[in-house]
Amino acid sequence: MKSEKPDMPVYAPVDPHEAMDAIGHRVQHYANTRGNHPALMDDQGTLDWRGLLEQVNRIANRLREAGLQPGESVAALSGTRRDDVALFLGTLVAGGCMVPLSGMASAEALAMMVADCQARFLFVSGQHQALLAALREHLTDMPAERIISLGSPMDGAGCELADWLAQATTTARPEPVTLDHPFNIIYSSGTTGTPKGILHDYRFRQRQMVRMSRYGLDGDAINLVSTPLYSNTTLVSVLPTLYHGGTLVLMAKFNAREFLALAEKHRVTHAMLVPVQVQRILAVPDFDRFDLTSFRLKLCTSAPLRSPVIADAMARWPGNLREVYGLTEGGISTSLDCAAHPHKWDSVGIPTEGAEVRVIGEDDQELPQGETGELVGRAISMMRGYVNRPQQTRDMLWTSPQGEMFYRSGDMGRVDEDGFIYILDRRKDMIISGGFNVYPVDLEKVLLAHPAVADATVIGIPSDPWGETPLGLVVLRPGQNASETTILEWANRQLGKTQRLAAIEFRTTLPRSAIGKVLKRELRAPYWPEA
Repeated sequence: MKSEKPDMPVYAPVDPHEAMDAIGHRVQHYANTRGNHPALMDDQGTLDWRGLLEQVNRIANRLREAGLQPGESVAALSGTRRDDVALFLGTLVAGGCMVPLSGMASAEALAMMVADCQARFLFVSGQHQALLAALREHLTDMPAERIISLGSPMDGAGCELADWLAQATTTARPEPVTLDHPFNIIYSSGTTGTPKGILHDYRFRQRQMVRMSRYGLDGDAINLVSTPLYSNTTLVSVLPTLYHGGTLVLMAKFNAREFLALAEKHRVTHAMLVPVQVQRILAVPDFDRFDLTSFRLKLCTSAPLRSPVIADAMARWPGNLREVYGLTEGGISTSLDCAAHPHKWDSVGIPTEGAEVRVIGEDDQELPQGETGELVGRAISMMRGYVNRPQQTRDMLWTSPQGEMFYRSGDMGRVDEDGFIYILDRRKDMIISGGFNVYPVDLEKVLLAHPAVADATVIGIPSDPWGETPLGLVVLRPGQNASETTILEWANRQLGKTQRLAAIEFRTTLPRSAIGKVLKRELRAPYWPEA
């Protein structure tokens, strides 16, 4: 994998004069210039920049000693604690490519990801001990000595992090890297299909880290992190904060009232949230009791934020709110400044600096302003491609008449007369539940495997706690009498936690188009009366 990753295509505009300023090199600087400044705060206390950099360097040096070569992958089933952040930075300092993995995925899917990225090491946090036990039998090419537990010892791991680092030095030796060097791989979907590894290089991340500092994610930021590190949503705010020497307040598990307590206690200035979190925080009965005057900006992404929620946040929560829309792959990048544009709260804003968004029709021809089609985008930050999936990478591309590469979003939308972008539907019928992407096709495959099921589809329906939740619509085979509960429990046993179906409803038939496609818009309509 070491030689393959840098050879993948680059679709982002390339500036031959762009200077390299690697995060692994920058963070070494902070131990000297702001050694006593808080770097990380979690339930274990506060770690300053000097202490963090000692841990980062120990991890980097131990990885190299254990055989990690520049460009090779280090995978982690991690959480949101100080060791998880130190591991991410330590991997970069060693010249490795970080691969954060979701503990919500199935053991089979995780094994595919570990094999796909050819990970040399796997680190596992304590909360994933049971998952490691299920995963271990699938990791046929991963010897036990390369599985390290973050926290207490666990079955299936060769050793615990403290023991693994016992002889490691704190000497600063950041590996030389280039803008084309692999930075991280983020895996995109499901537990039943084949996950896609999205490869970001240093060019992608460095440009993003610089751009996000213009939102105040800099050395003065105190950023409250309440989403997991395997999510690109999290990294979009975490990495710039670290890159500029700021402070992260880490929540191991999100709780709305605890979020408010931490924000008040630590005088938090920034947070990256998903819509469901914003709704839950505002719904805390004594929300107005907390002192949130330190907030300068809340960022919200992963799904459109409904305008009534924006209005509530702008009225009651100090500081501005900015909605961010984009793809993990890059390309599409928009932002809505809610304070500056109160009449555009139903949009996702305008393209960010260096980004361009167009709308194309079913024939791939560009549509005029105001017409609805698929959103495609081009930006200064674009992935190198899907790891080991060149055809899927090519399938995502749309080439403009000028020969420029744009990424297909899969989202249907339009651009108004002022250049603001509105998302109207999801072309691929993706469901966003609690900030996580759920792909109906993965759930449908499971349902269709049940012997009593003749036909099935999955749609997203409204959910107060999750924003959206998956509903399975099932047609039984003649003569079958399985219950809705039986099929629901059977399917959910095979699905990851974030994929699980909320309910099953039986139908006598599913509406289909002339060419046989299930008419999901028609099925969704009764559940979304305002759509």
